[in-house]
Amino acid sequence: MTTRWLTPEEQRAWRAYIGAVHLMEDAMDRQLQQETGMPHMYYSILSTLSESPERRLRMTDLAERLKITRSRLTYAVTRLEKDGLVLREDCRWDKRSSIAALTDEGMTVLESAAPGHVETVRSMLFDRLSPEQVGQLEEIFTQVSEGFQGDTAHATAEDVPWRRRSGKPCS
Repeated sequence: MTTRWLTPEEQRAWRAYIGAVHLMEDAMDRQLQQETGMPHMYYSILSTLSESPERRLRMTDLAERLKITRSRLTYAVTRLEKDGLVLREDCRWDKRSSIAALTDEGMTVLESAAPGHVETVRSMLFDRLSPEQVGQLEEIFTQVSEGFQGDTAHATAEDVPWRRRSGKPCS
């Protein structure tokens, strides 16, 4: 098999992407840790639950929306549950699953954290782009995400993180 090396243009684009992602993740984590004491992942869980009907989602659906493994989500939700920000409930229609539910306290913490987080995202990304570039960014990363997820009928468990097994029971 012949290696398809990146062209110089692709290499520059790749390195620019990696650098930007690392800097943005660091800035978001730092801001959230300083202002709320929680990492970006926990904020993302609370935010996703807040946008869901009745502020509840099946754990597997939450992992899919966040694009993370179920074991990583289980660990984070356990911590948020200890802090009183999320509750886990049995799933009425699927006995193998559980539901993550955002508590009123979790909603209060999220509402307090959101303005600083949004300002960080805006200043790190959107204030630096034209409206046309924002549209291009959405188009590019939608295409990339859809490419990873592929044809869900033929995708294997290893193709996307929320389907992977870690060896431990997952929700």
